[in-house]
Amino acid sequence: MSKKQNARMAKRGLLSWIAEFAGEKKASYIVSVFFALLSVACCIAPYFMVARIVRQLLNGVGDWNLYLKEGGIILLFWFGNVFFHAVSTTVSHVATFNLLGNIRKRMCAKLSRVPLGTVQDMPSGSLKNIMIERIDSMETTLAHIVPEYTSNIILSIALIIYLFTLNWKLGLSCLATLPVGLLAMCLMFKDSARMFQNAVDKTKILNDTAVEYINGIEVIKAFGKSKSSYERFVTAAKDGSDCFVEWMRSTIWSFTVAMVIMPASLLGLLPIGGFMFLNGSIDAALFITVIIMAVSSIQPIITAFSYHDDIAKAQVIFGEVGSVMTLPELNRPAANKKEPVDNSILLKDVKFSYHKAEGDASTSDGGAEAAEGDGQVLRGINMTLPQGSCTAFVGPSGSGKSTIARLIASLWDVDSGSIEIGGVNIKDLSLEEYNRRVAYVSQDNFLFDLSVRENIRLGRPEAGDAEVEEVARQSGCYDFIMTLEKGFDTVVGGSGAHLSGGERQRIAIARAMMKNAPIVILDEATAYTDPENEAVIQKSVAKLVKGKTLIVIAHRLSTVADADKLYVINDGMIDSCGTHQELLALNGLYKSMWDAHISAKDGE
Repeated sequence: MSKKQNARMAKRGLLSWIAEFAGEKKASYIVSVFFALLSVACCIAPYFMVARIVRQLLNGVGDWNLYLKEGGIILLFWFGNVFFHAVSTTVSHVATFNLLGNIRKRMCAKLSRVPLGTVQDMPSGSLKNIMIERIDSMETTLAHIVPEYTSNIILSIALIIYLFTLNWKLGLSCLATLPVGLLAMCLMFKDSARMFQNAVDKTKILNDTAVEYINGIEVIKAFGKSKSSYERFVTAAKDGSDCFVEWMRSTIWSFTVAMVIMPASLLGLLPIGGFMFLNGSIDAALFITVIIMAVSSIQPIITAFSYHDDIAKAQVIFGEVGSVMTLPELNRPAANKKEPVDNSILLKDVKFSYHKAEGDASTSDGGAEAAEGDGQVLRGINMTLPQGSCTAFVGPSGSGKSTIARLIASLWDVDSGSIEIGGVNIKDLSLEEYNRRVAYVSQDNFLFDLSVRENIRLGRPEAGDAEVEEVARQSGCYDFIMTLEKGFDTVVGGSGAHLSGGERQRIAIARAMMKNAPIVILDEATAYTDPENEAVIQKSVAKLVKGKTLIVIAHRLSTVADADKLYVINDGMIDSCGTHQELLALNGLYKSMWDAHISAKDGE
């Protein structure tokens, strides 16, 4: 996000954010404020009743039935306070849960439109922290701030005005301690945004370190790095706690002064009011009434100010949400501008680099194909892939094969040049339509913590159980699935952790086949599969993709030797292309790669 965008985010008020994300529940917040006003009014009203009773006693009224009746009214006000507060908070909580749900849904929808590189460049711990913990932490704040902060401020002002109508001198004396208390409050909140941002940053580091430590625990143990890695986590945890301790320590004195001085409204009222009473300027009834009103008027102010810290926190969190919502998106229309005539693929002078500049997409292509710095990964790729053909990309590691496949899969946008499907630039096709056309299977496949059946069904959610099982049979993974504890109903664990790498890949291929897309991209899709099962999968896939436009990336050249056409990619450019026999005849890079491959196989 640019500095200008950051500045705009910082200037936005809390109500602006609420209005943006509240959706149809905006009116609920207004209703909540209304009931909160009634609640606070019921809380303040007993003070008026007590003042009335005191005046009556001073005037010699001895009707105990009257006092009993007024005591009953005070009790009714108490019940009213409880009831209206419950209604207010219920309505505001419903609106807030709706608001938080809208934020999460819009963030998920946003991330689906953002280039894959941008998402991958964001630490998963930080992104998860924003979408789950940080957003969730605003629930109490938003559910209470809107109704209670607003109502307390309004009623505080109303009570102060009422005091001034009784006697402006006594009204001023009641507020004598308010400036000192407000100054202390301001000092307390002076650095709250900065301190909270520091806490957010330290918490992000802690989350990222924890995720890194957990995900890398196997490597850490294998290479004996437990101590150094754990020390990093301990340091991050200590920094995370120290920032909060430092924050609290920096505000403790100003907080204490504010909480001691601000409520002491009688400090100015009693001597001034006492003097005025003694010289006959006011009577006892008025003096006592003002004392009671003074006690009741300061508490709503303190309650309102107590939310300022929460408001600052909420604005920081909304700023984080805004930083995600303003990420650059793939340049795609809502609907197709033109319909492709077929499923052929054409790349025209495609150039691409993993930008590290602010606001650009950035990633490391799985760590294998990232160019150093901002160097170009692809340097002008031109290729034609006819409909129904099988095309293979081969070449040394880091040459750009997977980058081409991911650009065709529309996971990024090209820097220059174009990619066309059926004669239409993919930038003129909607993401929804394009995703229906392309099935992409990489070597690092992700499975959800669902059953095997549901993971395969994700390819086509409306498919029945019989269809899922039939695709599994055709994909060559039915037999191994049936050996699992609960067969198709076996839950695979987070990221498919309960399965081997080869098993995850085979389920991912079945899922792609279930999608039945006319364009299929297999990026080292059998990398973790043993040779015996690989042959079965290759045979099954060959049947399933018949008539489809197939792109295969493989390091084992023997698996793609029968492809209609092979493109040899080297250093981001096309070294050569042709059939297997044609490339061997050229006696170039492909020939040396083939010889090395055959030698490796002979040595096994």
